[in-house]
Amino acid sequence: MAIREILTVPNPVLKEISQPVEQVDDALRALMDDMLETMYEADGIGLAAIQVGVPKRVIVMDLSGPEEKAEPKFFVNPVLSDPSEDKRPYDEGCLSVPGYYETIERPEKIKLTYLDYDGNEVEEIAEGMFATCIQHEMDHLEGVLFIDYLSRLKRQRAVQKVKKFEKEKGRDAA
Repeated sequence: MAIREILTVPNPVLKEISQPVEQVDDALRALMDDMLETMYEADGIGLAAIQVGVPKRVIVMDLSGPEEKAEPKFFVNPVLSDPSEDKRPYDEGCLSVPGYYETIERPEKIKLTYLDYDGNEVEEIAEGMFATCIQHEMDHLEGVLFIDYLSRLKRQRAVQKVKKFEKEKGRDAA
């Protein structure tokens, strides 16, 4: 397993639409393992493959708290459907927009179909935080960031904040 670099705004790769995965094999599992390790290292709860520069429809997630046993989940070729009409506001952040948070409203409940780590098809209902997180990560697969839901001014402010943050860390954001 290896820690990969997480791309940050305004890197144009983050706007690419991710492609479906042909099959779940050892190479894909190695990518998912790397993604999970990268996400844990960055103190995140979800990560899409495009965020590490791989335009594949793959997401890793772990909503367990820091004092709880890790419960990683893997989503290959996920598809969302049947969003509830009830919306839930949540103060979202993103590993690709470090240090910036904004309240976004998303459906409270949504149906989710995907292949798991072993390539088995899974269908489940995501609710609450799980629903928020999977929708946020699914947006990444479509080249959408949570800041794209904001006004142009707020979006520009977020990008400037990330550029400053990356410069202070000694990296260029782009």
